[in-house]
Amino acid sequence: MPRHHDFVPHGVIPAVLLPFFDDLSIDEASYRSHLRDVCAVQGLAAITTNAHSTEVGSCTPDEQRRVLEITMDEVGDRMPIVNGIYAEGSLEAARLAKAATAGGASALLVFPPGPFTMGQRPEMAVEHFRRIADASELPLIAFQYPLAGGQGYPMATLEKIIAAVPSLRAIKDWISSPPLHDRHIRHLQNLPRPVNVLSTHSAWLFPSLVLGCNGLLSGSGSVIADLQAQLFRAVQGNDLAGARALHARITLTAEVFYADPWVDMHNRMKEALVLMGKLPRAVVRPPLVKIPAEEIARIRTALIAAGLLAA
Repeated sequence: MPRHHDFVPHGVIPAVLLPFFDDLSIDEASYRSHLRDVCAVQGLAAITTNAHSTEVGSCTPDEQRRVLEITMDEVGDRMPIVNGIYAEGSLEAARLAKAATAGGASALLVFPPGPFTMGQRPEMAVEHFRRIADASELPLIAFQYPLAGGQGYPMATLEKIIAAVPSLRAIKDWISSPPLHDRHIRHLQNLPRPVNVLSTHSAWLFPSLVLGCNGLLSGSGSVIADLQAQLFRAVQGNDLAGARALHARITLTAEVFYADPWVDMHNRMKEALVLMGKLPRAVVRPPLVKIPAEEIARIRTALIAAGLLAA
């Protein structure tokens, strides 16, 4: 059963990274250290694992179970754990959901299955979420990011999922369009059964939060969770001057983390943690490969400018 039974996804939720040895096996000791470092930040609502940030696509189901087991052992008694559900098909997604529930997760982040990159009908999305909900009573977070046609689940599809699956309690919104993002916030958070919008627009986090998101869920929280928590508090408290100052520091990191190609975003975050002395190495699993030295130098410069690394 989950350690935090009444958790509703909200607030600041960093998605942590997964360190590897040079032989590409999981470095459990470094992962534990990383978990302790991130969870020491004041103002977090939860953390996320088994997601893009942990290179979940390269992890076997057994490795995903082990990652959750380590996470629960290290920080699960004091922090709700959001576990990613990343699968090509709904049957495997349901199996992963059942295992994560048994493993003590407090919520599930549901990635769209691979076939949705080629298009979808609303009933397909409803069926996917219904099968996961049948396998787990945990609150679900729909990962809303651009798929076929340039957007995620259309609003009409989201409404059908919400009506059919009461355990859908939040979306991780990476819709990229500020007007659509604003529409999600105004509509979903004001439903009779509200669905929280968690921003993952890390490249423009300040304006996203100002629109009224009830939280954020971001891989860059693996590096700048403290800045994100401070920014969320500042926006919630209408401290515009303080929020602007934090935005300026966060933007310096966002510009290097989310440069083209975006596929390297978490690769770059690992390099940042190495530069900061928080990880021993920045190994990634194929098809990802190490970024070049000149890019690592740009990350170093950005961390110094943001006040996260001594010159």
